[in-house]
Amino acid sequence: MIYLLLQECLRILSVISFMFLYSRRSPRKIVSVAVVARDPPPPPPSSSAGFSPRSGAFSPSGNNVQYLGTSRASSTGSVEVVIGELKRLIVEPAGGSLYRREIMVLDSRPTRRAASPRLRKRPAGLVLPDHRQSMAEFSEMRRNKASKNEEFEARGKDYFLASKKGRREIMEDGYGVIEDISGDPKQAFFAVIDGHGGRAAADYVAENLGSNILRAIESAGKDGASSYDLEQAIRGGYLDTDEEFLRKGVIGGACTASVLLKNGELHVANVGDCRVVLSRNGVADALTSDHRPSRDDERLRIESSGGFVHLRHGVWRVQGSLAISRAIGDIHLKEWIISEPEIRILPITSDCEFLILASDGLWDKVTGQEAVDVVSQEKSLQESCKKLVDMSSCRGNLDDITVMVINLQSFAQEANY
Repeated sequence: MIYLLLQECLRILSVISFMFLYSRRSPRKIVSVAVVARDPPPPPPSSSAGFSPRSGAFSPSGNNVQYLGTSRASSTGSVEVVIGELKRLIVEPAGGSLYRREIMVLDSRPTRRAASPRLRKRPAGLVLPDHRQSMAEFSEMRRNKASKNEEFEARGKDYFLASKKGRREIMEDGYGVIEDISGDPKQAFFAVIDGHGGRAAADYVAENLGSNILRAIESAGKDGASSYDLEQAIRGGYLDTDEEFLRKGVIGGACTASVLLKNGELHVANVGDCRVVLSRNGVADALTSDHRPSRDDERLRIESSGGFVHLRHGVWRVQGSLAISRAIGDIHLKEWIISEPEIRILPITSDCEFLILASDGLWDKVTGQEAVDVVSQEKSLQESCKKLVDMSSCRGNLDDITVMVINLQSFAQEANY
């Protein structure tokens, strides 16, 4: 008898273990388990009660029914259940005994709350104002501006200029031209400007540098001024332009190289890394020297004034920031970035063919002699400028490029031939 009770307990435990595993696998949650014991031989049909294996019907009366879980049996044999989806499992005992068990699973009420899937909250709708027409106009304006600044050309009586925007959002190069000074066709002023930190400084230099120099020349005595007076006037024009721009309190700066053609002479000045190259019978002659922190004299000047020069990514920089040591503007570095130009004066002789003024967008990829060769071979100022711009771009330049070529034959004095 004890053996049978132990065997019965083991079977019940095995049933509960199986149903637990079944509940872990099945998406439906097991709630009620009933064990129906049936002894051979079966009771007579008139007095039988319980589960009929053939028909699958369940009668809520009979002493042969035991319920585990939410169902329960009364002393009179009546049972209270909630019928749901009915499942059956017949377990045959070991040893071939005729005693068997039928298990009913009632899935009407879950014993634990099913984990509901986490739903992603839909974001609130974005309501945009209806500005289709204004946005279209803005896009058209941007396209026109981009096409206008992508490539630019300018020409005059004795010069041609070609310019191309680099990877920056806006074009930061500029230029300045004043021809027929005081009504004299042999007097002119030309400048190429390379801005940084925006266009503000480049635009200001283009509009004011030439006029400031001419104003200083007038103060020196017009045509009666000596070469020294002209040199001082040019220096004063650079310093005045820088001082005026600094008073505006605008950030940014500009490098520039300029040429004043007057009295059969070249007055070349520069701050920064824009260059002027002269062609003498097809041979390149660099008339300017770049102002960079890598120059010994520039580094010594900066360090003597309390600054420092730092090498970063292979480039020497003032205070670890700017890669040039002279410029107009740059208010935050003005203690070390000076605007005093280096000036060179030389006569225009018969071997002086043309000048090439350009920003570093050209000179970083094209040598002075290569540029002179291109202009000499083309014989057309327009085509030569365009070819130089394309040459620098094809060699991988990503900076803004501005190239100006000036024919010097129109400015030479007859006595210099």
